[in-house]
Amino acid sequence: MRRTLTVLALALAVLYVCAELFDVRAALYALKPLATLALVALVLRARTPGRYRRWIAAGLMASLAGDILLMLPQNLFVPGLVAFLVAHVCYITAFASDGAGIRAPLLPALPVFALAAAMLTYLWPTLGAMRLPVACYVTVISIMSWQALARWTVRRTPDAALAAVGSIFFLASDSSLAINRFSAPFAGAALVITVTYLAAQWGIALSVADKSA
Repeated sequence: MRRTLTVLALALAVLYVCAELFDVRAALYALKPLATLALVALVLRARTPGRYRRWIAAGLMASLAGDILLMLPQNLFVPGLVAFLVAHVCYITAFASDGAGIRAPLLPALPVFALAAAMLTYLWPTLGAMRLPVACYVTVISIMSWQALARWTVRRTPDAALAAVGSIFFLASDSSLAINRFSAPFAGAALVITVTYLAAQWGIALSVADKSA
């Protein structure tokens, strides 16, 4: 079943990228939530006891809510941002519970928070009323990535590496989205954001190792 779900999730992700590439809007509305739901099912089917699996699944469900809110024709960017903020809090809880938590090494935090500071400095003049929400979101996603990277430095396992790489892809995806939305729209932005976002969620979902494998 887990192998079937993996193939299904991969197929949905590929179809979603193709729909984004060819701008098939109707397909996008169906494929993105389905791709995330397949990852949720993949995580829930893993025979891994404990808090880590539950918090990753909760983060994916919050991400699903964010996906839907951001796709709707109404201007629901702030609710979507809040949904993804909740997702990152879930991921932080998962990584901290299975890593070093507040005692995590600070070295992995330095490049992450340096990038976050540089991004905020670059975007600040164009954010307007979104300054506070974006600053809060950048802080939370930076903590998420730091905890994922710190967990890998502590555990040094393939599943920890997947989560760490996924967190980096999340930074890349959200940075691309912010630049495209608030500062300098660029050609191919939707495709870049989509591919890096899917890579992020895949890495984090697959970090829930199936102990029966």
